[in-house]
Amino acid sequence: MILNDYLMSGNGYKVRLLLSILGQPFEYVERDIMKGETRTPEYLEKINPHGKIPTLVLDDGRTLAESNAILTYLAEGTNFIPRDAYERAEMMSWLFFEQYDHEPNVAVLISWHEIKGLPDNADILEPMKQAGAKRALELMEKRLSGHNWLVGEALSIADISLYAYTHRAELGKISLAPYPGIRAWLDRIAALPGYVPITWTP
Repeated sequence: MILNDYLMSGNGYKVRLLLSILGQPFEYVERDIMKGETRTPEYLEKINPHGKIPTLVLDDGRTLAESNAILTYLAEGTNFIPRDAYERAEMMSWLFFEQYDHEPNVAVLISWHEIKGLPDNADILEPMKQAGAKRALELMEKRLSGHNWLVGEALSIADISLYAYTHRAELGKISLAPYPGIRAWLDRIAALPGYVPITWTP
């Protein structure tokens, strides 16, 4: 399989991290989103008509986009997806939370401070994003202050998904000091066999 990705993308890192932990071989193709490499006619026609990364090309030529959908596909039949129906639904709830509440705040702040620079109206937007990030992290802390993992008593793709941007939150000027449960959780994930940093490629 081939992973079309951008090295510093948290969404792409989720997929690379899971593939490494699973020991699943894959080919990596860098697509520089800052240079428009996901907007070329060839990419839009053959890889992803939405012009996004990550996009996984399966061995049979089919393509799969959206990072959490890719995680779900790769984790099928493994212990990273709970067998219990309720816990599986909880896992999905965290994946939706990651995309709708966490990423739009945490990831955007990281991007502004590390990659793109602050927007012209940052004096209005940044406090809003910081408040949104705080709400998301407080919700995670509420769970992780009393549990090792986000779902049940085992690691799942919910943890992999939310780890990707949370572990870099301070690059977006988001302090993790108030969240001891999150910090301990980050350490547990970083200690997993097969763990790799965001800069890793196969």
